[in-house]
Amino acid sequence: MKNRPKLLLVEDDPSLGFVLKDNLEQGGYEVVHATNGLDAQQFFKANTFDLCLLDIMLPKVDGFTLAKSIRATNSSVPILFITARSLQEDKLKGFSIGADDYITKPFSMEELLFRVAVFVKRTTPTEERPTSQQLGIGEYTLDTDTLRLRFKDGETKLTRRENDLLFMLVSRKNQLVKRDEILLQLWGDDDYFAGRSLDVFVSRLRKYLRHDPNVQIENHHSVGFQLRVK
Repeated sequence: MKNRPKLLLVEDDPSLGFVLKDNLEQGGYEVVHATNGLDAQQFFKANTFDLCLLDIMLPKVDGFTLAKSIRATNSSVPILFITARSLQEDKLKGFSIGADDYITKPFSMEELLFRVAVFVKRTTPTEERPTSQQLGIGEYTLDTDTLRLRFKDGETKLTRRENDLLFMLVSRKNQLVKRDEILLQLWGDDDYFAGRSLDVFVSRLRKYLRHDPNVQIENHHSVGFQLRVK
């Protein structure tokens, strides 16, 4: 029997944690529940997860610090913040740390299950994301299997979403890829905060590609992005 996708759920409210864990397990996931950031760090070290769902206001180690520690050891596991903090600067801080999405309390269980399904699906190779494929981008090489962007003697380890976004752009090199298409395919939503998250990820990719002046990601304001390779 195929193993169920394994999720790390970090929520200090015992009632909400129970409800989330129960619904996620009913949705077909294996769930490891931590009630503080310190325990979560230990669980992450001892297990392999397909997705991490993190609250921000946590005892012992807060969610932002926890996300940083996760990213320091694993750049590809998706991180979804679940929090009551709805300030724009909090959301952008989460994205800058390496979060893939952000859902604000209160939310419907259907919305959470949908977002989880989107991320778990992206951690499994599909026909749209071929395994062991190496794509040339100017002087760079993108390895979609190992999530590595190589340049001469160095390389950058990408997150899963950075890999997916770059793969989408390079697959349509020198063509305009519309924002709403990217957001719906990779984020599953085209709302304001998903759009801001996309801008953060594009900025990261530009930083990674800065060593080759012949490779540029152009922004067509409010329309989309174009990966140009001269």
